[in-house]
Amino acid sequence: MLLFDQLQADLNAARKAQHKARVLVIGTIFSDAKNRKIELRRDLTDDEVIDVLRKGIKRRRESIEMYQGKRDDLADKERDEVAILEAYLPAAVSDDELRTAVRAAIADGATQIGAVMGKVLPQFKGRAEGGTINAIAREELSKQV
Repeated sequence: MLLFDQLQADLNAARKAQHKARVLVIGTIFSDAKNRKIELRRDLTDDEVIDVLRKGIKRRRESIEMYQGKRDDLADKERDEVAILEAYLPAAVSDDELRTAVRAAIADGATQIGAVMGKVLPQFKGRAEGGTINAIAREELSKQV
């Protein structure tokens, strides 16, 4: 089953169960995915739906940082929403696996952060965050100097 269809099925199930928090979160993401589908004028691939999910998670994490210390109730609500959305993402890649890929890219001649990111990022599209890969790449590049 495609991820887009899974979101729709889960949204319908949450509506039937009258689980308001899940309906709100999944409904928002489903709406974002539907808008993306209209933009592209074709059905979305799972990778494109994952991009929509990641953007939604990123927005919620930014909100958590804004609410930190001031509105803990809203920060907790955002954390719950992140947990719901993360369930749809594929399994994350371990730091060791990322480090191995970064070292391989450096061994192939990539000496600048952009070149390393260009080689490593496509390998882990949708399974690892760019910020994590960037931090590991900078760490490994600093060891090379």
